[in-house]
Parts: sequence; C-alpha cells; structure tokens
Amino acid sequence: MEQVVLVDMDDNEVGIAEKIAAHRDNLLHRAFSVILMRGGEILLQQRNREKYHSGGLWANACCGHPRPGEPLAAAAERRLREEMGIACTLTWRARTHYQCALEDGMSENEIVHLFFGDYDGPVAPDPDEVMGWKWVDYGQFRDSAVGSEDLVYWVQDYVKKGLL
Repeated sequence: MEQVVLVDMDDNEVGIAEKIAAHRDNLLHRAFSVILMRGGEILLQQRNREKYHSGGLWANACCGHPRPGEPLAAAAERRLREEMGIACTLTWRARTHYQCALEDGMSENEIVHLFFGDYDGPVAPDPDEVMGWKWVDYGQFRDSAVGSEDLVYWVQDYVKKGLL
C-alpha cells in the first residue's frame, strides 16, 4: 500500500495517508513534478490509460509523491528512473499548490515541488506507467497548454502561474 505525506498549506508534515484515499478524500499532501528540457524542447509523457486518474492525457516528464521520510530530491530522481528510465541531475525551482476535481470521484490537492533538469539521452518508459512520450517545442507547448483537453490539469496550472 503506497502512502503519501499529508501537509498543511506551509508544507509542514501533519500525517500520512494511503495514496488512493488521499486522492479520493481530497486530502492536502506533498508531491513533486519533474520537468525535463532539451535545448528548446520539453519532454512530455502520455499517461497509461489504466492509471488511477488522468489516463491517456499528456503530462510533464514525471510526477509522484515522496514516501514518508524520503527526501524530495531523492523521490523525484527515483520516480524519474522508475517511470521514464532516465537518470539525470535535477534542480528544485519552485513550490506551488493546486487543487482540482478528477474523474471517478478522485481529486488532486497537492503542495507540489517542481524539479527541472536538462537531458539529452535515451528514454525507456515503463509501459505500465507511460503509453507514449515525445519532445515538443517549448514555445509552442507553452502557447497551447492552457485549455488543452489532452494535457493534465496540473501542467496547465504551472503554465498559468508562470512556473513552466
């Protein structure tokens, strides 16, 4: 059973919950997003249709939740390896909050830490997590992200806030 760290709005730990329960019960929890760039391009992944939410939509390189007691940077690097088969140096750049309703009674209510990296190597995604991936022109992506029906909510939120 995967667990997430529950936090307050200042990102102070206040407890632990089972991951699906946290998303079902709209509990504020800690998360991270990894954004990878290659020159003027950004790496996008298409979430596997079988994911517990947002299946089939395009997202940033990877997202996830640190395990209880796991440092954020280590969690981001771990998840990038697990999801995309990529190992690279990541740099923390921002923290934000977003909240939204998802399909099937699920929700996102997260304090998210954004990590960025430059990468120009092989990509070997886990097919249980990712059904597609592509490098896209960053300017075109940014200009068309907000309002896209094919892009997950949180990435659109990062663009709206000027974080991406």
